[in-house]
Amino acid sequence: MAPIGEARLARMLTISSLLYEKIVAHARADDPDEACGVIAGPAGSDRPERFIAMLNAERSPTFYRFDSLEQLRVWREMDDRDEEPVVIYHSHTATEAYPSRTDISYASEPGAHYVLVSTREPDRVEFRSFRIVDGEVTEEEVRITGGDGAAEARTGDGAAAAE
Repeated sequence: MAPIGEARLARMLTISSLLYEKIVAHARADDPDEACGVIAGPAGSDRPERFIAMLNAERSPTFYRFDSLEQLRVWREMDDRDEEPVVIYHSHTATEAYPSRTDISYASEPGAHYVLVSTREPDRVEFRSFRIVDGEVTEEEVRITGGDGAAEARTGDGAAAAE
């Protein structure tokens, strides 16, 4: 597999409102521990389609790690289905939705969108997406699409703007 060049990486995450809500619901349900998971999509498509909530093996409010056996099973299943991890997500329970040094050091999928959700404020959703390649973090716009084809763009602080 050829390395992923900057030109091939989308500069925006486009995600359905259903998948967005599933990520937020998982983050809220696992609070006060960090939640984590993957959204798989067809290989090479950059289209998140299949939500896969995973177990935080650390069961910690400050750190997440996929269970290694579950991760092996999920990655094999994606391979069998000709999928790849389009989104890798987790939550931060007491801090902003921005990758920590540990998050950056563990980022091993250069083609994935790394989504962080902060659950520090119960009445506000902070949902942000980043590309993490070779230790470099780049925030990207998040576009949430509804079932009717309408879309809205969200800034990093969770504010929505209709398009």
